[in-house]
Amino acid sequence: MSKEEVLLNQDIDFEEVRCVGDDGEVYGIISSQEAQKIADSKGLDLVLISPTAKPPVCKVMDYGKYRYQLEKKQKEARKKQKQIEIKEIKLSTQIAQNDISYKVKHAREFILDEKHVKFKVVLKGRETSDPQGGIDVLHKVASMIEDIAMQEKEPRVEGRYVTLLFVPKKQEKK
Repeated sequence: MSKEEVLLNQDIDFEEVRCVGDDGEVYGIISSQEAQKIADSKGLDLVLISPTAKPPVCKVMDYGKYRYQLEKKQKEARKKQKQIEIKEIKLSTQIAQNDISYKVKHAREFILDEKHVKFKVVLKGRETSDPQGGIDVLHKVASMIEDIAMQEKEPRVEGRYVTLLFVPKKQEKK
């Protein structure tokens, strides 16, 4: 039985169950058929809450309403989650200093907007055999941006690219 599967009504076939009402009323330990009769008389569902308890615990409730409220809570939880946005900036090993400054200026804007920035140096031709030139470019970038961001790891060589990820430093609440 997966986490999403819930036993309802006639699917509950234990000899005896501890039955609780939707309004907090406790029916005690009764047979599952008797609990089903109580649920039917109130026009509600019998839902297995805790199958591992001795005896298993069932609740008389409106299952459709319960599912609706559960989905609503999950939706609210998803709204409150923060999405991390990663901006990617491409460089080359032959880039001029003023071009680095221009790209770092944009990266600083992204970081101040609480976005992560991934610098990617593209290696061409023979540069792939010795990626040190790309690593040096990323170290220059790191020194220009280290006051507002911290680098996640050391520069990594990934095939034709050398990458380095920067995350915003935690801002102190004023």
